[in-house]
Amino acid sequence: MDKLLALDFGGTKLTAGVIAVPDHRQQRDWHAYRRVFLPPDDHAHYEIRTMFSLAKELLDNQDPIAMGVSFGGPVDYLSGTVRLSHHVPGWENLPLCEMLEAEFHAPAQVDNDANVAAIGEHRYGAGKGYASLMYITISTGVGGGWILDGKPWRGVESMAGEIGHTVVDPKGPRCLCGKKGCLERLASGRYMAQDAQIILKEQPDEGGILRQLVGGHLDAISGEILSQAASQGEPLAWKILQRSAWALGTAIGNAANLINPQLFVLGGGVTKAGVRYWDVIRTTAEETSLPEVHFEILPAALGDDAPLWGAVALAEDLLERKSDKT
Repeated sequence: MDKLLALDFGGTKLTAGVIAVPDHRQQRDWHAYRRVFLPPDDHAHYEIRTMFSLAKELLDNQDPIAMGVSFGGPVDYLSGTVRLSHHVPGWENLPLCEMLEAEFHAPAQVDNDANVAAIGEHRYGAGKGYASLMYITISTGVGGGWILDGKPWRGVESMAGEIGHTVVDPKGPRCLCGKKGCLERLASGRYMAQDAQIILKEQPDEGGILRQLVGGHLDAISGEILSQAASQGEPLAWKILQRSAWALGTAIGNAANLINPQLFVLGGGVTKAGVRYWDVIRTTAEETSLPEVHFEILPAALGDDAPLWGAVALAEDLLERKSDKT
């Protein structure tokens, strides 16, 4: 049985999936699937060893016929080299594609996770039937990927779609990239949790519901915990989430004015924050964009597996290119 291998190097987790060819086209089922969460003191070499071991287990020691790979950071698409990770040390200029091909004896294609998720949603998910869309992931960080005229648009140096580092508030807090008021700094789960922790340490009388949810262990606060607290009526949690949604809506409205796609697809853990969160995003995006600019904003249909299904699409495209050459 021929198998395709799909890998997703995420900010907090690694996910691997194997599909049988061509069964997935009808059923979209995984032949084998596994996800593991990463430790706080994570490093690139640990991630690579863990992912290789995971993939071999799922493949049952059989080489795949092609591999698609999603990586949570900037990637040189043409060479398959990871430029860096903004969250995990050791990834600087690592030739991930070359390493995978040497290990698994099959062709591989590596791309940025948001680009890969955009491809997955366009081919299998919420973007089916749309000629133009932008996928935005709001999780540990914030990234974006474009589909224009039915094809991925990566830019001259594979850096298109970095919406997380567009500035929405020039007077806002400083981002890890060095600029102030980036979308990622205001909207990502990691930074929202950090802001909540700072406020709670400085104001011991605030955030009763948040404190209760984490048993007083403020370091355990996450974007998911903030969402839970907001749904239970915690004012501080909602204030942080509302700012996140405003920043995201502002960035979407500006992107809509600039490129004019039909659709924005939003994925990642933070997007599970509830109806109020989505209402602020949509309202702000409409207020920011021109009245003549029309678009939809939808949740990712593939959920957390959008990058993994995009990796399947990358592997499929590799096989099609190989078939065209023979």
